[in-house]
Amino acid sequence: MDYPRLLKYCLAKPGAWEDEPWEGDVVAKVGDKIFAFLGETSVGLKCGRTREEADELTRVYPDDVSASAYIGRYGWNVVKLGGVVPDDELRELVDQSYDAIVAKLPKSKRPTA
Repeated sequence: MDYPRLLKYCLAKPGAWEDEPWEGDVVAKVGDKIFAFLGETSVGLKCGRTREEADELTRVYPDDVSASAYIGRYGWNVVKLGGVVPDDELRELVDQSYDAIVAKLPKSKRPTA
């Protein structure tokens, strides 16, 4: 999957919107929380509740998935775009990251589908 298709997929989620909280860094948010850190060659996603859960993906795709800097200990991974992670699995990872972030939002800020 390439960057434009990934961005479009992320922004199609209910309540999702694009932000640039740091110059040159695009993220997809729901409410006021980030669910995807979007880069031209990779995407940062919440891939588990813990580092141990997120490490399952790094073991399956050691060359294309790694722990995110700074927030990796909270279950965030960086997934290489255009690598061996299949597009359908990447979409599932986006869905899981989105769902995990929505679940943490106050009910009043959760999008209605």
